[in-house]
Amino acid sequence: MLATAADVLPVGREWTYEIKWDGYRALALKDGAAIRLISRNQKNLTADYPTVVAALKTINEKAVLLDGEIVALDGNGRPSFQALQHRSTQGLALTYVAFDVLTIGRRSFLTEPLSARRTRLAALLAGTPVMQSEPLPGAPEEIERAIREFGLEGVVAKRSDSTYRPGQRTDAWVKVKFSPRQEFVVGGYKSNGRSIDSVVVGYYEGRRLLFAAQVRNGFTPHIRAELRQRLEPLIVKACPFANLPNSVGRSHWGSGITAEDMAKFQWVTPREVVEVAFVEWTLDNVLRHPRFIAFRDDKRARDVRKA
Repeated sequence: MLATAADVLPVGREWTYEIKWDGYRALALKDGAAIRLISRNQKNLTADYPTVVAALKTINEKAVLLDGEIVALDGNGRPSFQALQHRSTQGLALTYVAFDVLTIGRRSFLTEPLSARRTRLAALLAGTPVMQSEPLPGAPEEIERAIREFGLEGVVAKRSDSTYRPGQRTDAWVKVKFSPRQEFVVGGYKSNGRSIDSVVVGYYEGRRLLFAAQVRNGFTPHIRAELRQRLEPLIVKACPFANLPNSVGRSHWGSGITAEDMAKFQWVTPREVVEVAFVEWTLDNVLRHPRFIAFRDDKRARDVRKA
């Protein structure tokens, strides 16, 4: 079940609010001693997260199906998607945060209201290391203020009477991001000696890949090395972006690429997906102050659209 994006939190007695966890969305299936973690694009993540699997095995019920996210918590207890991708980082806490229970044994709870499913989930997880995403206390404006102060990505508002509708994007769940960010496809990069200086990213509109930004910020030395490793095998001669060069130039936030600039870039097959934070979309339809957040191996390039 997917949430509808919105700019502001809905208000009303029927609405509840949860943290928007910055992790990998995954179904967790327990069948006896066997555990499976399945991503949104049906990728099997089980072997990648043995500590999460071990935690899920502690659930007493023989067979359960949960919906939630695999989350990495940094030293301050904040979810970090970038940390999730580098699981060898010292002090990293990996956990599964469950926000829904879909089945227990042969019984389905899809048609029960969310309030009832939360009660079932709390009882199911009691005494286990698996976390539950619980409703946040306070009024919407208080919740938003606290989430912003803690530097978290956003909030998911859910109607307490909502049933679970698999595969549907519904307005019974509404996600609000307080710091704009989304996935983009990498179509090129610029080198600085043996290091990658920046990447060129875009999104699909139909079959066309459209330029969104040249991203220079947010790269650690480790990420620059991984970018080179990922992108060098994908090198092609032709630019994959349908709208480059463009006429934006350097006067509009420095994000444009002119005809003169084109020869400075190495183009690649648009396969790698990254998450980018930014201030806003400009009137020229490019990102203002883009910043790399993380690789998104759970997203397919062809599915990336402008949010």
